[in-house]
Amino acid sequence: MAYSAILSISLFLLIVFAVERICRTNGIPSVLVLVVGGLIARPVLDALGIQLAWTGKLVPIIGTIGLVLIVLEGALDIELRRDRVHLITSTFLLAASGFTVSVFVFAVALRWLLDCSVVEAVLVATPFAVISSAVAIPSSNFLPSAGRDFVVYESSMSDIIGVLVFFSLIGSDGSISGALMSLLGGGIFSLLLSMLCAVVLMFILLRIDGHIRFVPLLAGLFALYAIGKLLHLSPLIMVLFLGLLLNKPELVTNFAPLRNWVSDTYPATLSEFKTLVVELTFVVRGFFFVLLGYWADMSDLISPWAWLAALVVLIVIYSSRFAMLRLMSTPVDAQLLLWIAPRGLITVLLFLEASDVFELPGYLNGAVMLVVLGSSAMILATRKIQGKQPPHEAQ
Repeated sequence: MAYSAILSISLFLLIVFAVERICRTNGIPSVLVLVVGGLIARPVLDALGIQLAWTGKLVPIIGTIGLVLIVLEGALDIELRRDRVHLITSTFLLAASGFTVSVFVFAVALRWLLDCSVVEAVLVATPFAVISSAVAIPSSNFLPSAGRDFVVYESSMSDIIGVLVFFSLIGSDGSISGALMSLLGGGIFSLLLSMLCAVVLMFILLRIDGHIRFVPLLAGLFALYAIGKLLHLSPLIMVLFLGLLLNKPELVTNFAPLRNWVSDTYPATLSEFKTLVVELTFVVRGFFFVLLGYWADMSDLISPWAWLAALVVLIVIYSSRFAMLRLMSTPVDAQLLLWIAPRGLITVLLFLEASDVFELPGYLNGAVMLVVLGSSAMILATRKIQGKQPPHEAQ
């Protein structure tokens, strides 16, 4: 049994690696192939009498780990400089306005369809309004560097805003005023606590000697993230701060008592840590999306109501995004950025949390999956169209 499990996991990782390489070569978002692979695996395994009943419990755990690693990987690629102030401001405004418009439209529709309270409607609408950095960041590699930075900032900020709003609603007394008070207090506290925790974790990497350094750092990161979630804070801010600080320790070590903390070997250490994060992210992302496809209920996916709901969600997402991109300057062609607004890991995680709060109609489960697949398909179509353009237009 043990050897069979080892063989299965090893073959699975090799297959996922092959899928990632083929998708990267052909410009296909790997999430499409991995989720569809999980969907196909379900009837095949059922026919063989193999039941994976534990997937429902494992999906949110793996998804949360993947979310932390994805944001950390993206933040490690960002270098904070004064010339990035405009980029940070513009991506925050785009992420916040896109989230607000989407939540408003979805909440109005949900309140009318489900006859629920305002807070419940906003709670369910929030997952659909958040751009998934787990899909957006890897899918932006065809853009120039300025465009990739734009996607990293925007998707990470969208994740943070969505998590803050979502858990403020859960931690409220069920009223809008209570949610706003929870959001204000939790947001400020999350920001201050996250900055402190990120600095402490950075010092762990700077000061621990020996061969074992990265495991304690990641263990501390995940422990603090879990504590933050249990306290209904937004520990995703801490993950983002940690990546930014590790990539530019001068933000802290410029202070006199700390100037000698960064050794000459730090660049090599940081490079090793980045490699580890990339490798772990690959493993977790592969497991998550395949298990997500396996876990999905096919009857929900083929529901006409699920398709109608997904179509409405996608129309709202891209029409509102089109209007906002027209009003602001972007580092690359706005037509390219228009379609890089995927829903994915964070959408599924928040929707699962909302499903635990109160019962939702089954077709919304199918709608979530269809929105994830549909928004990824939009990126695929954009890449294919971009690849067919003459070189001077593709730039």
